[in-house]
Amino acid sequence: MHEAERHRVILSAVQDRPVATVADMVTLTGASEATVRRDIATLHVQKRLRRVRGGAEAIAPPAFVGLAGRPFSVNETINIAAKRAIARAAVDLCADGDAIIINGGTTTFQMVHPLSARRCQVFTNSFPIAEHLLKHSRNTILLSGGAIYREQNIILSPFDNDVTRNFYARRMFMGAQGLGPLGLMEADPLLIQAETKLIGQADELVVLVDSTKFRSRSSLILCPLDRIHTVITDDRIGDREAQMLETAGLRLIAVPVATEAGAALREG
Repeated sequence: MHEAERHRVILSAVQDRPVATVADMVTLTGASEATVRRDIATLHVQKRLRRVRGGAEAIAPPAFVGLAGRPFSVNETINIAAKRAIARAAVDLCADGDAIIINGGTTTFQMVHPLSARRCQVFTNSFPIAEHLLKHSRNTILLSGGAIYREQNIILSPFDNDVTRNFYARRMFMGAQGLGPLGLMEADPLLIQAETKLIGQADELVVLVDSTKFRSRSSLILCPLDRIHTVITDDRIGDREAQMLETAGLRLIAVPVATEAGAALREG
């Protein structure tokens, strides 16, 4: 990640919470602790944030605290070629008439382009996904209810009596902050609560993650590996990670990124 991009991520992080720790920003940027500390010092001198012990805070903290994690506008520019190839492979699993759930995220958002040629019933908690499919496809769109989180462009509800419980899907497609031996990881308790409800409404869970997500970690586990049916990633996945998924009995689809050729998939 280049310096300018790291600075954008760090400035976004300090707007998300009262104090963003160095550890938070190392996770978000993928940079070393020393690099993050230098970035904080630079931004402090530029008066774009305030350096504090162990991290940084916003010059003018927001009144509303959003969800943990990078905002949609930052994430959508990262590993875009891999995300497009992964999303295309995900849509290859869909047929006309299928009822599917698509969780909000920048990788799942890339599904909208190939989905424009399908006619599915799509339940989503993502404004960008719903808007695009309404304008550019003949899919039937259902939106979840709840509070709108602008940074991530998603709608989340902590309540049980929302429309989520009334939709059944053959498959749910979702991304994540990280994927490891303990399962699928996310960064925010509200995300965990809302996404757990969605997972319960689908027979199969299909996880869309680029290969860098196997190196990302979070303190919150969304679901164990045995709840996942299929993982779609790029062909830069390491042998160790591929073996982990195979041992867990998951279907692995690793998509070539250089050509983004949906037909040339390596399946395990």
